[in-house]
Amino acid sequence: MSATERALELVRAAARAADDKKATDIVALDVSAHLPLADAFVIASASNERQVVAIAEGIEEELAALGAKAARREGVREGRWALLDFNDVIVHVMHDEERGYYELERLWKDCPVIDPQLDA
Repeated sequence: MSATERALELVRAAARAADDKKATDIVALDVSAHLPLADAFVIASASNERQVVAIAEGIEEELAALGAKAARREGVREGRWALLDFNDVIVHVMHDEERGYYELERLWKDCPVIDPQLDA
């Protein structure tokens, strides 16, 4: 089982929006074989709280233009770890310190990496 075409479309849009807001270390993972709740994760970093908020809001705007609304959003106002749940895709925008501490990529290391096509 792998991520749906719709999930891949949302992953790439989220990654582009994060990149536009100067997110760093953007990674996308296909978690569909390991997690029944979502097809993919997008993980991005920011160096400060205001940037975490700006990236999260930029992603929400970009995905809203594609008809996707976050079913759940947590931590955006705090600016340390914003979680945006678009059902098929879950986006994590993390402050650099939280990203280093929690190491989500290590937890999901068995999942295939999705090319976010930021050069496209």
